[in-house]
Amino acid sequence: MSLFSFLGTLEIGLIFGLVAIGVYLTFRVLDFPDLTVDGSFTMGAAIAAAMIVSGINPYIATVCAVIGGAAAGMVTAWLNLRFNILHLLASILTMTALYTINLRIMGKPNVALIMEPTVLSPFEALGLSNMYLKLIFVAVVVVMIGLAIAYFLNTQYGMGMRATGANPRMAQANGIVIKQKIYAGLALSNGLVALAGALFAQTNGFADSTMGIGTIVVGLAAVIVGESLFGSRSMLVIIFSCIIGSLLYRLAVSVALNADFLGFTTSDLNLITALLVGLALIVPHIRREQKARKAAALGGEA
Repeated sequence: MSLFSFLGTLEIGLIFGLVAIGVYLTFRVLDFPDLTVDGSFTMGAAIAAAMIVSGINPYIATVCAVIGGAAAGMVTAWLNLRFNILHLLASILTMTALYTINLRIMGKPNVALIMEPTVLSPFEALGLSNMYLKLIFVAVVVVMIGLAIAYFLNTQYGMGMRATGANPRMAQANGIVIKQKIYAGLALSNGLVALAGALFAQTNGFADSTMGIGTIVVGLAAVIVGESLFGSRSMLVIIFSCIIGSLLYRLAVSVALNADFLGFTTSDLNLITALLVGLALIVPHIRREQKARKAAALGGEA
C-alpha cells in the first residue's frame, strides 16, 4: 500500500468515525435501530455540494448540511413516535424518501467540487501538502467532536438520554421526557452523519446520489470492532473506540483490496464488508463461549 493510499484510508476512516458515533448514539444509547443514516450521509454531501457550487461559503454550507441531516433524523422519530410506526420501518421510509430529495437538492446524480472552495481552503496558505492537510483537518474535527459528544453524554441531559435507551419505563418514572430524548438523539445522530457526508464530499471533490449506500453497515462495523477491542468502560473510551474501530475497519478493507494473493477487487467491497462485520460479530461470541466453558470446567472441578 502506497503512502498516498494509506493516508487516504486514514482520512476516510476518520470521517466515518463520525458515522460510527452517530450509529452508536441510536443503536446503543437509545436502543433505536435507525437506517436513516444511508440517506442522511448523502444528504449532508448533497446540501454542502449544492450550496458551495451556488457560491455560498463552505462553512455555512456545512452547517446547513448538519441541520438537514438532523431534520431527517427528526422525521424518522416523528413517524415512530407520532404514528407508532416500527422504528426500522420508519427509518426505511425516511431513507427511501431521501434518495429522491437528495437528487432534487443536487439537481443531477452527482456534483463535482474539484475547482470549488471548501472548508480546507482557508488553510491552504499554510503550505502543507493537500493529502496531509486533509488528514490533519479531519483528525482535528473528529477528535473535537468526539470529546464534545463524550462530555455531552456525561451531562444530566445526556445521562437522561442514556437512561431512555437502557430502561424507558424507569426513565419516565423519574421524570425524563422520553419522546424529547428520542427526537434529540436521532437529530444529533443524523446531524453527525450528515457532517461526515459534507466533509467526505469536500475532501474527495464530489457528491453522488448513491454514495450513502451501505453507510449503516460501515457504522455498525466500526462500533462492533471498537466494542470488541475496548469493551464498555468510560464514555470517553467508548466514543473514541468507535473512531478507532472505523479506522481499523477501513485499514482492513484497504489491506484486503491491496493484497494480490487474496484476489479481491474494488467490486468485492460489499463482500469484504460482510466478511469483516461477520467476523467482528462471531469472534466475541466465540470468546464468550470459551469463557463459559472454562467457568463450567472450573465449577465441575470444585
